[in-house]
Amino acid sequence: MIEAVTNESEAFIEQRWDDYLPEQHQIWSLLFSRRMAQLRETGSNVFCEGIERIGLVADRVPDLELVNARLEALTGWRAVPVSGFLDPKLFFKCLSQRRFPTTVIVRTREQLDYLPEPDIFHDVFGHVPLHSDPIFADFLQRFGVVAASAETEEEVSLLTRLFWFTVEFGLIEENGITKVYGSGLISSAADCAKALGPNCERRPFSLDAVFKQDFEVDKLQPVLFVVKSFNQLFEAVEEAQSTFRKAALR
Repeated sequence: MIEAVTNESEAFIEQRWDDYLPEQHQIWSLLFSRRMAQLRETGSNVFCEGIERIGLVADRVPDLELVNARLEALTGWRAVPVSGFLDPKLFFKCLSQRRFPTTVIVRTREQLDYLPEPDIFHDVFGHVPLHSDPIFADFLQRFGVVAASAETEEEVSLLTRLFWFTVEFGLIEENGITKVYGSGLISSAADCAKALGPNCERRPFSLDAVFKQDFEVDKLQPVLFVVKSFNQLFEAVEEAQSTFRKAALR
């Protein structure tokens, strides 16, 4: 288990971009080049365009100050450096403020294909390009607002499923073709191949179906959900909040 950071004074740090070693830039370059070779065909157009909009390049680890200068001008979002995995409440609070918690470590060569904790490749390459899209950006902030106000363990559990099957492992249909947009699929070749292959059941997205679907974090996903557009995600968050309010009144 990865211990979550709960104290805000310990959570937020500086990136110190000048401290990255040549080896770390080389690892970023290798990861970036390998994934983009596949994602130009399998990745959502919104993701691919987002890479360009926020200025990610293959030859160096992103400088978050430069990324944020572009990103904030587009949607008001910022990637904020953090010391590690955040407690859910603190994470949701950040999302509600259009701040995306971003770890700044670079994985080692021995961890190129998998590491249990998030790193800058998963967080920035996998997540942040979508934050440049106004519709997805609005959805993610709204999710943060609803999740931060969750009052029961059941609500948190259901919202975790929504986050998992959208932000982390979401699929979208673009021009009749199923593409990946979830960060777990964007940043992992194995997860991406499984998601688009014959051994993954791809279901139409609905909030009710997502709420009923369990998942295991350490396995390739056997069931995923496909949205027609990111508007469905915003609508799903509104529906979730309405469902929770009705349940509270009973």
